[in-house]
Amino acid sequence: MRVVLLFALVPLLAQDNAPRSRAADYAAHVSLTGMEIGAEYLLHSIPTENGFYIAKDYLVVDVGIFPSTLEKIKISSGQFQLRINHGQPELLADTPGSVAGSVKYPDWEQQRKATVIGQAGPVIVGAPQQTGRFPGDPTGQPIPIPAPEQPDPSGAEPRAPKSVDEMIAHAALPEFATERPAKGCLFFHYRGKTKSIHSLELIYDGGEGRPKATIPLF
Repeated sequence: MRVVLLFALVPLLAQDNAPRSRAADYAAHVSLTGMEIGAEYLLHSIPTENGFYIAKDYLVVDVGIFPSTLEKIKISSGQFQLRINHGQPELLADTPGSVAGSVKYPDWEQQRKATVIGQAGPVIVGAPQQTGRFPGDPTGQPIPIPAPEQPDPSGAEPRAPKSVDEMIAHAALPEFATERPAKGCLFFHYRGKTKSIHSLELIYDGGEGRPKATIPLF
């Protein structure tokens, strides 16, 4: 039986990730003058506070930058490239907005709409519900009725759920100058078969006279 996976905007069940306070806590890391960089390949998974989103058209690399001096270091996704199978040219990092668009609308031609089911816990998204052609049509699927919201005992105003764009933007590597550790994801557009990837290297070029580095991910 052929199993067809829906193009889903699916945060997976949240996983317990130990906080990373140094580059050595990452699967791969390198030391440079004035800083250390840690990196881990996450395939298509984007970690968020509610679980993981899957971006099937992107390779995701989780990165941590740890300055070792009080001098501010400029951080930008444009400083990173991804090299596959020691080939050229390297892939450039894409913007969180482009990634969010790909996750929300994986089929750009047909512009499928996703249906989000549930409020608390993991979010399940699939294809649009099939509606009946006439009352009692057995081919139709009932449209779920949302459960009434329960008032917060504390009396606090309920917070609006964050959008996919906000969640992915928050998960991305921030772009600023800082002397403090900075962490986040880099997104590289890739529609090839991941089984054909035999080696993966993250290339860092900080510019402004900073040394370059190659971080083997596997």
